[in-house]
Amino acid sequence: MNTLNLKQTKILPLTLVGSITFGTNIWAQNQQPFQGKIGKTYEESTEAWTRNPKAPENAPNVVWILIDDVGFGAASVFGGLIQTPNLENLANQGLRYTNFHTCAISAPTRAALLTGRNSHAVHMGGFGHVAMSAGFPGWDGRIPAEAGTIAEILRENGYNTFAVGKYGIVPDADVTDAGPFDRWPSGKGFDHFFGFLGSATDQYKPDLVEDNAHVSPDGRHLSEQITDKAINFISRQKKAAPNKPFFLYYAPGATHSPHQVAKEWRDKYKGQFDEGWDVYREKVLARQKKLGIIPANAKLPPRDPRLEAWNTLSNNQKQLYVRFFENYAGYLEYTDYEIGRLVNYLRQSGELNNTAIFVIIGDNGASKEGNFDGIVTRLSAGKTRKEVIEYNFHNIDQIGTPESNVNYPLAWAQAANTPFRNWKQDAHSEGGTHNPLIIYYPKGIKEKGGIRNQYGHVIDLLPTTTELIGIKQPEYIRSVKQDPIHGVSLFYSLNDAKAVSKHTLQHYYIFGSRSIYKDGWKAATAHRPDNIDRGNSSTPTNETETPDPKRFENDIWELYDINNDFNELTNLADKYPDKLKELKELFDQQAERYNLYPLIDRYDLQTSLQRRRQETINK
Repeated sequence: MNTLNLKQTKILPLTLVGSITFGTNIWAQNQQPFQGKIGKTYEESTEAWTRNPKAPENAPNVVWILIDDVGFGAASVFGGLIQTPNLENLANQGLRYTNFHTCAISAPTRAALLTGRNSHAVHMGGFGHVAMSAGFPGWDGRIPAEAGTIAEILRENGYNTFAVGKYGIVPDADVTDAGPFDRWPSGKGFDHFFGFLGSATDQYKPDLVEDNAHVSPDGRHLSEQITDKAINFISRQKKAAPNKPFFLYYAPGATHSPHQVAKEWRDKYKGQFDEGWDVYREKVLARQKKLGIIPANAKLPPRDPRLEAWNTLSNNQKQLYVRFFENYAGYLEYTDYEIGRLVNYLRQSGELNNTAIFVIIGDNGASKEGNFDGIVTRLSAGKTRKEVIEYNFHNIDQIGTPESNVNYPLAWAQAANTPFRNWKQDAHSEGGTHNPLIIYYPKGIKEKGGIRNQYGHVIDLLPTTTELIGIKQPEYIRSVKQDPIHGVSLFYSLNDAKAVSKHTLQHYYIFGSRSIYKDGWKAATAHRPDNIDRGNSSTPTNETETPDPKRFENDIWELYDINNDFNELTNLADKYPDKLKELKELFDQQAERYNLYPLIDRYDLQTSLQRRRQETINK
């Protein structure tokens, strides 16, 4: 169901709407069936009152934190060289999940996370953006009402629900103040929202929205603003209803580009990365082994052949590339600081001990979108590589400022993804999909600082949360029958480190790159039509070139034994052809079941966009 069906949806009477704490739309709750008796007169009738839903006794507050564009080997909490002390505190009092996965890119991850269902099944195979969606059920960017969100479920079970930061899953056609608002956060179960609706925004001049209207930013960093607003939402709610639990979805725009942060943060790392990206990878691998989050015999994958060895670079290149990563490191540590402000507020207000916090460090692997030499401003687009390096070096002091539009060079993405190959968008690779998860819940986790290796995916957080609270998945939301949840609750593993993984099958697909995981085996194919993978150049290829019509048929599949080769160093396709065939057939079954077909890559998205433009002209 892609639009609101008023025949199926029961509108609440005005008196009930007024009684809902902080409600922002008329669809706040399911209407309860009348339980009394209606006679001809009052004396012959029995009254029954509609009551607001109530959460289970002592139900915990729930906070989901989703950080943007962070590789597995960036944050210190998982062995990186960028300091994240507040995340470390949460992990040391909770659990580190080392085998957790995302969808390899932003919007599919967020749609899957919020609904507990696979991204194509909820129509988010690409984005809600016109240029990155297509007119097929798995691709149109419109989450159906049958796929209710965690916010809708919790609100109907007595929670107040708030979201701040990046939402990223509203169709382009709906993002003006004229709406429609049924796919804005307020239409998907959130009582209040403060942040931006798109995929990325300037950190000092964000495209800012509060509830159902655009508002003007105040000039401060967006992460500071969303933290203040989250605290305000919680404080105001607790004053009105101190015993009512809340759900907060905290999703900063950080650390997505533009990498902008105050000078004191970007200067904090001066000189710390002068040894370069090759040494960074080696240091992080050693730290990860020491933490016990990767096998003791783990090895680094070779440097990607398209990337240069650090010791072959010129002095100007080294100085430039170091500054990019110093800036990024400050950006990530500042994000950790703002998370710390939120956690400290919960501690000071007495709420922390009754709060379950889930932190996903990255909605995908580290970003490859900075090209080979990084981006200071978009003015470098279209230049030769030599011109880009000269331009960036000339503007090195702008890196990280409010006037910049920064992303780091591609080789830093591989470093930040240690110990994996590849990066964001690569759904075939652990480098695109393997991200850290922290679960903190003082009342429910016995082992502090434990490590969990069970296989998990973003679709698992919704059922984990509902099981932790003690509520069931609803059969209906606002009179709309709900599709099944696809995720598998991780609750079984909270206090059992040796529990066998229950999530045994998972598919991945982003712009043609695809893979299938089953019981420790993984089949994958890269499918590389995107410009960054064409060679060592910052200049895009010709957007109008004709793609090979057999490009999907010609994709070469690889096979990995993930249980014994977690970072995909040994391709076993030739050794076990029958296993590869079995997994490829399983991928086809999953694709048919969950709306992955037709197979679509960037060329197809360009064609779809051109057709829609032509249709508009013809009309």
